[in-house]
Amino acid sequence: MDRRSFLSTAAAGIAAVALGPDVLHAAAASAGDWTLGVADVEADIPRQALRRLHGRAPVALSGTLFRNGPAKFHRPGGSALHWFDGDGMVRAFRIDEGQASLAARFLDTPKRRADTAANGVVTPGFGTPHRKGARGANNDDANPANISVMAAGGEMWALWESGSPMGFDPVTLETKGFKTLRPDLAHMPFLAHPRVEPGGRVWNLGLFGQKAIVWRLAPDGALEAAEPISLPRASYIHDFTATARHLVIVLQPWIQDRFAMPYKDSLSWRPDLGTQILVVDKGDFSKRRIFEAPPFFFFHLGDAWEEADGTIRFDAALDKDPSFAIEGGAAIITGRDVAGADPAMALVTLRPGGAVDITRTGQSGEFPRADPRFAGLARRRTVHLTRGADIHPLMQAVAVTDWKTGRSDAYDFGPGHIVEEMVFVPRPGGEAEFDGWLVGTSINLAARRTELHAFDARRVAAGPLVSWAAGVALPVTFHGLFVGA
Repeated sequence: MDRRSFLSTAAAGIAAVALGPDVLHAAAASAGDWTLGVADVEADIPRQALRRLHGRAPVALSGTLFRNGPAKFHRPGGSALHWFDGDGMVRAFRIDEGQASLAARFLDTPKRRADTAANGVVTPGFGTPHRKGARGANNDDANPANISVMAAGGEMWALWESGSPMGFDPVTLETKGFKTLRPDLAHMPFLAHPRVEPGGRVWNLGLFGQKAIVWRLAPDGALEAAEPISLPRASYIHDFTATARHLVIVLQPWIQDRFAMPYKDSLSWRPDLGTQILVVDKGDFSKRRIFEAPPFFFFHLGDAWEEADGTIRFDAALDKDPSFAIEGGAAIITGRDVAGADPAMALVTLRPGGAVDITRTGQSGEFPRADPRFAGLARRRTVHLTRGADIHPLMQAVAVTDWKTGRSDAYDFGPGHIVEEMVFVPRPGGEAEFDGWLVGTSINLAARRTELHAFDARRVAAGPLVSWAAGVALPVTFHGLFVGA
């Protein structure tokens, strides 16, 4: 498909989730208060059965959706000043024999203990300064363990990006403590977006300015190797991607050029530098290549793949600059709307000759995820969130974009919902890409409750196959993982 055809078919997909102005005006009055998505939770949530709203769960859909995100922002002695700095809370949505349940528990981190003792958010973070009473012996004293989760053997790990993984029990959600992968590497950064090969091997990065550790773990979480590499610049890196043979590290022009707290104050936006894309051979880190691209900002990338001629492709949610990271995350937890456009889905192509092509769909998008059985391999589909009714600053629709046809199959929950990242769950015995379900959550603002949904991954526009309701509304999470029964 050529670029013009791709863009025209993508536009048709966007139209499927658009609402007219009269509908938007009426919807705004009944949508509910979107700040429920960033409201504080004061205590753990004991396991509770969810009430089925409609539909039937697929018989073979069984397991647990683990999700992680900040859930406590405000204290009398001082509050977090950025969305990314709240205390991490893990949620476990269990599906078994057509029934679903929910439990949620705060991670027992040194940060949470220090803030509780001070009766204020004193621990520095992404956008919150150091205050009296903070602990600061190492990175993990500031680690809220609040971004993502990964499975490691029989344990689950809660992930941040500038400190160690935090282990927790997959059944009780009890905190087990920080994971030291090697004694001399205690408290080292471990990004919240590890790349997992289909066989279970894990690759990840730990960032230190213009240096990085490349972590390689066995499927059970045992450390296989931790090797340092040099980077061309000290770029802000929240995510990276990988093919079967290469690590792909995108170095955007948001550069750490000084030491300052909070962390965002140590970064400068330098669009004049452009974006650099570092490709490193997994088997020999000395084999590397740098591609030059126009400036863009991003948080999240999709899985990459490599073609027979050496062409590398990956999808990404691209923004024009880091305004949301700097200002938007602060605005959201104070109940203010966020100015500016959403990030949009794009396909990035690295040509063997050195050229970089970026095909922008024009469709708003965030949290791209793919079929994990095809991680690093050729594929065509990405599930991501997208904008529905433009009523509040968070997203209301889920879409599956087909990079071969350019079509986007989308379902809009409407302005009364905040939709969270959806993950793909393979159908047992299925082998084709996206043969299975999408499982994820939303916050129903009018009903003031969290809801769990399952879709046929190939028929998203048809709506959820089944939805359940919790008796509580939990704030927005960032990332999750489905672990089969």
